[in-house]
Amino acid sequence: MRKRNNTKASGSNDALFGGACLVAIIALGLCSTPAKAEEKAGPDFAFNAAVASDYVFRGVSQTEGDPAVSAGVDVTQGAFYAGAWVGNVAFAGDADTEAEIDLYAGVRPEFGGFNWDFGLVSYFYAGQPDGADYDYVELKAATSRAVGPATLGAAIYYSPDFFGASEDEATYAEINGAISPADKWTISAAVGRQWVSSDFDYATWNLGAAYQLTDHLALDVRYFDTDEHGFGSSYDSRVAASLKAVF
Repeated sequence: MRKRNNTKASGSNDALFGGACLVAIIALGLCSTPAKAEEKAGPDFAFNAAVASDYVFRGVSQTEGDPAVSAGVDVTQGAFYAGAWVGNVAFAGDADTEAEIDLYAGVRPEFGGFNWDFGLVSYFYAGQPDGADYDYVELKAATSRAVGPATLGAAIYYSPDFFGASEDEATYAEINGAISPADKWTISAAVGRQWVSSDFDYATWNLGAAYQLTDHLALDVRYFDTDEHGFGSSYDSRVAASLKAVF
């Protein structure tokens, strides 16, 4: 995200509140097991690690165009899920902030012919300067469904106190799609718009292809762009490649 300079102290409180909500969701999800799944011993765990030429979030570089390394863990129990992710970041004019840590949880039900995802994400930034107020929480609602050989989806995120000291409310909305034209290949794209209280609104889009190298390793090459290059070099168009392992 783009670094802001004003001071405001409520972000850390919102992040702590988000963390408490995560604990409640995790407890509910992991303790609630449908009767028909009694034979299942416990939750499923999945781990991931990735290296990328750039960490791009909603069209904006989070590493000033430099390489990124990340790792995460996900746990699922029925329709409930929770997870954690960490990766390096670098913001212009900020030599202190070193890493982004995400905690998230939610539920993924299926009804009406759609797959749904309702969740909460807390973003924490290690080493951030005093008064930066980078930490924030987002509520998420997403849906998708198969349409012939393709999968089409939409998502919306809302934060009452967004990244940066000058931000209050923020909303991000996106439509996306993916198709597999051949074995091991997936082509996907997304178009989104970020609305923020400081009038740094912008649109973003991406298009890329992924190839499944092995059962556990995939390569993704993607083009990203925004309509506001004047906000800074982090908003410029770029191509980023990533190699992700899941096990």
